[in-house]
Amino acid sequence: MTTYPLTRRLAESGNPTETDNPTYPQKPSPTLKHTDAKSLSIRSVRSTVHNTVPSTPPYCPGNPKGGTNTTDSKTSSLRSAWSIVYNVLSWTPPNCRWDPKDPPQFSMSLNVLFAFAGAFTVANLYYNHPILNILAYDFDVPYEKVAQIPTVMQAGYAAGLLFLCPLGDLFKRRPFTLFLVFFTSTMWIGLCITKSLAVFTAISFITAITTVTPQLMLPLVGDLAPPHRRATALSIVVSGLMLGILLARILSGTLTNYTTWRSIYWTSLGLQYLIFLLLWLHMPDYPSTNPSGLSYLHILRSIPVMLTTHPVLVQACLIALLTSATFTSFWTTLTFLLSGSPYHYTPLVIGLFGLIGIASMLLNPLYARLVTDAHVPLFSVLVGVSACLLGIVIGTYTGPFTVAGPVFQALLADFGIQTAQIANRSAIYAIEPRARNRVNTAFMLATFCGQLVGTAVGNRVYAVKGWVGSGSVSVGFVGAAGVVCLARGPWEEGWCGWRGGWGMRKREVGSADGRTVEGRRLGERVVEDAGMRQERGEVVEGVDVEKHGGVGQVGDLEKFHT
Repeated sequence: MTTYPLTRRLAESGNPTETDNPTYPQKPSPTLKHTDAKSLSIRSVRSTVHNTVPSTPPYCPGNPKGGTNTTDSKTSSLRSAWSIVYNVLSWTPPNCRWDPKDPPQFSMSLNVLFAFAGAFTVANLYYNHPILNILAYDFDVPYEKVAQIPTVMQAGYAAGLLFLCPLGDLFKRRPFTLFLVFFTSTMWIGLCITKSLAVFTAISFITAITTVTPQLMLPLVGDLAPPHRRATALSIVVSGLMLGILLARILSGTLTNYTTWRSIYWTSLGLQYLIFLLLWLHMPDYPSTNPSGLSYLHILRSIPVMLTTHPVLVQACLIALLTSATFTSFWTTLTFLLSGSPYHYTPLVIGLFGLIGIASMLLNPLYARLVTDAHVPLFSVLVGVSACLLGIVIGTYTGPFTVAGPVFQALLADFGIQTAQIANRSAIYAIEPRARNRVNTAFMLATFCGQLVGTAVGNRVYAVKGWVGSGSVSVGFVGAAGVVCLARGPWEEGWCGWRGGWGMRKREVGSADGRTVEGRRLGERVVEDAGMRQERGEVVEGVDVEKHGGVGQVGDLEKFHT
């Protein structure tokens, strides 16, 4: 142990003298005029030592004079940790790097990876639904307080849709998506260990904001997938999202029943870090669709502007709002029907009705491959709305007498809503290739508003008019969606009408909506850019977009005009 003679001497003496106490100034001798250099040096060193001896040992916590400043040390550690995270997020494996001469291809394995990531990311919003009573008991609070958690998470998700998703048109999707997944996973640790309901609710809101990564992947699929296979690729990811909602309820209820509610949150934490690792290893580093840069406020302002300039987007948003209202109205009131007379089913049996949705999840990719990709999107939208209307009519007016009615409604309505949604996405992604994330934001906000309307109206009408009353309102919603479909034909350029013909087959087989050759539109811009670059003496090279798909890639000029 290091000893400190001066400190010990002061402590033992009790009354420090002028000589002992280093804080007293030392008076220079008036008779000393020519001081020996060596003596002066020794005195200077002694004075320095006396004035710098610490009162506490060095490296003692809280000592600002001796040792290392703990605040600076923590700041340095945080900076070092952030530097490591930043470097990991920024580094791209060689197989994912974007090469204009040979971009990464959009394979089925990558499509399935996006579906897997979307499934267990969106599941974060639904793990708490079957275990609210367990949470109330564990946190020792009334059920009414815990019941606010799903609402808080939905509000956070809506905020993320509005304020984060449009940034996909500004940033490169790979690092942006990886950051959101990593941030969500890290914040999720708080949900696993906290014992405070207030903290649990606050973290739930924050994680819900950043759980919008599936809505960044869907526009990316629109960029990567070839236009004539876009509906198939989108259907796989959308089916993954729906499967995630279903699995979240099943896994949460099952694990909580046999262990504790924290086990499902720890399981989710592991799945999210697994998603981060898989995306880090395999997600292509697709370039920004707006490399020149846009301001964040400009991006937000452009969303409502799009609704005034693109009739296809407005039509798709209205259909999504009306059909999603029927979806939530059905599933929220179904519990009341099956738990009452004449069925009196247990919660377990009622929960198994969610498994019916698996059929539509498996059927939709096949339908998209055979039908949606071969026809204009409006054809599949009409098919979907018709199937939804048929299912709701059967379920509404036979449900009070036979359980087969709700079963048929679940099958047909789920299939119809998903079919219409996939077809509409395929159509709207073709209108603004460089703003697909903003287009997707407008579409999803309309869908979200429809879900809120369906839940509120369905429950209120059921309380007054029962199952038939709430179902009749849903029939009206779907009927209105059908009117919106028929108000504007597939070849109409304006807001209303059927100018251009009634044909439902694609006129441009290689396009997503049947008439927009996205590569050709891009080619006109590339020719202009190439001419400007050639004037500066640069060498212009290109890529075959027929091989690699979407818009936003610089392609072989001959391919654009064949």
